[in-house]
Amino acid sequence: MSHVPDRRSLRRTIDGLAIFHDVLDDPVGRAAKTLMVEPAQAPAARLLSALAEEAELYPEAPVGDAWQNHLLDRVLASDNIYSRKAERAGPSEIGDRLLNQVRRELGLLQYLYWEGGAVVAAEAFAALGDDTRPSWTDHRPLGGGPALHTPEAISFKRDLGASTNWPSYLERLALTYAATGVGDFGRFRAFRWIHESEKGHLEGIDHPDPIRLEDLFTYEREQEPAVRNAERFAAGLPANNVLIYGESGTGKSSTVKALLNAFGDRGLRLIDVPKEALFDLFQILALVRDRKQRFLLFVDDLSFEENETWYKPLKALLEGSIEARPENVVVYATSNRRHVVRERFSDREEAFSTDVHELDTMDEKLSLSDRFGLRVWFGGPDQDRYLKIVSALADSRQISLPGDQLKERALMWAERHNARSGRTARQFIDALTGELALP
Repeated sequence: MSHVPDRRSLRRTIDGLAIFHDVLDDPVGRAAKTLMVEPAQAPAARLLSALAEEAELYPEAPVGDAWQNHLLDRVLASDNIYSRKAERAGPSEIGDRLLNQVRRELGLLQYLYWEGGAVVAAEAFAALGDDTRPSWTDHRPLGGGPALHTPEAISFKRDLGASTNWPSYLERLALTYAATGVGDFGRFRAFRWIHESEKGHLEGIDHPDPIRLEDLFTYEREQEPAVRNAERFAAGLPANNVLIYGESGTGKSSTVKALLNAFGDRGLRLIDVPKEALFDLFQILALVRDRKQRFLLFVDDLSFEENETWYKPLKALLEGSIEARPENVVVYATSNRRHVVRERFSDREEAFSTDVHELDTMDEKLSLSDRFGLRVWFGGPDQDRYLKIVSALADSRQISLPGDQLKERALMWAERHNARSGRTARQFIDALTGELALP
């Protein structure tokens, strides 16, 4: 494009994005688009605030200025028909018509990258009455944080940012999508399901729990079936739905979260689903079906009172319904009891005294756990095992106390907290670490 960039030409460029329209569908992009229509203080302030926050807190080395780095990240995160097709089938299976459109839009994105930032900055600073030189280069990224992108994505981002021929990167962009994933499923490994009035949504978790399997001392034997199952699942092989049940504080939930850190590099993703949102299960399946990644739906502390019916969608998913469960989804649930639906003797007596169908309903609830193909028991540690956990945690923190003193204090802590468990041991070591650091 040889003409001098201005607000109108930039608006025409933005309007030409059909496949990559979501690149500008975020607070920065929406404010920039508003400025191109009618410059005003409100969108200018939103734009500067959002871009400054992102740039100043950015954990990686950025490519280009704040506007350019943001645009590159949005291209890598774009969730569109081209990126999804590339993720699933690779560039050789993409139709010529789609390829031609993407090639054209890469040219538009190149213009936004090299020329658009200056136009947006000029309009934004002018709208705010700031007569300093408009620029996106005066930010200092925080750095030192967890990487937002894989090494392959970072390499592509740097090369594209240095190029003046973006359409020539058509095939490499498809290969990058295929290797790193698309949209939020490429950027995040852990998600929480947010239930809303009618339609929920997935929220990516920037800093998932870093717990590792090797941090869960002495429970290797209990973990093994769940770990093997997850490993097969991450490899694309058939796997079972898993119920991990047992006493509180034994590492059931930590084991599931540690699976993400063990197999996240192999495409495993974790979605935390509150039991109150189980009615949304089939919404979640629709979002993840046919994706490249493999998804563990994590339902923590699964239990139901006798009058609750949230278990029904889960039961349908576990045993099969008219809608097939996607092959890239399994359920990992934890519970403090074997039968996840609470039953009282009064319930059984009432069932016998009313209707035979009440017995069928009660049996249906109690058999929910049987729908899991793999059931794993985590028992509470005896005193010897509890002390082994304490000793291992103390070694990992480099805590040096005479063995008898460590043992005596650990037992006193457990007695005072009325529990021996891995959680109790960790809480004791946390307290001891702080005490020794500030005597």
